[in-house]
Amino acid sequence: MPPAPKDQWYVVHVLSGQEQKVQENITRRIATEEMSDLIYEVLIPTERVQEIKRGKKTETTRKFFPGYIIVNMHLLDDKNDLVERAWYFIKETNGVLGFAGTKDRPTPMRPKEVEALLAQVRDREDTVKPKINFEVGDKVKVADGPFQNQNGLVEEIDPERGKLRVSVSIFGRDTLVDLEYWQVEKA
Repeated sequence: MPPAPKDQWYVVHVLSGQEQKVQENITRRIATEEMSDLIYEVLIPTERVQEIKRGKKTETTRKFFPGYIIVNMHLLDDKNDLVERAWYFIKETNGVLGFAGTKDRPTPMRPKEVEALLAQVRDREDTVKPKINFEVGDKVKVADGPFQNQNGLVEEIDPERGKLRVSVSIFGRDTLVDLEYWQVEKA
């Protein structure tokens, strides 16, 4: 027995880089083709990421799953048969390659997977995560702040706070300095 109609979530494989276009196309077609009784929500799980490019702090949106969108739709009826109207609506959308992990029989995501995914999307909606491209032991150059132009070694990484602990030589002595990701660049 499949989940209730509004509890069915599916992973749809789309052309990479076309996620936004496919989402907009489906959303527009829901209204014009009167599909709101079968297609409820179309998500592209993303997070905002902050990084430094050419000395300037920039913010970009990064997709969790490039090449995939998540669709909440009524695709399996109570007899576990495909609701063909919904199936063809998604399959015939430009940019859609098919349902992930299946050839001709889509399987809804498990409730725990859906809850975890939605929680992750909600958590990251309002926060900006620094882009991590450092590892402990990396040689870095301080690009901003009082230690600008100093070279150092990454000693610790704190992804939750977006900080690095860097060992910098000050007056010939190694000193640990806490810096934000955007304040350093690879040496």
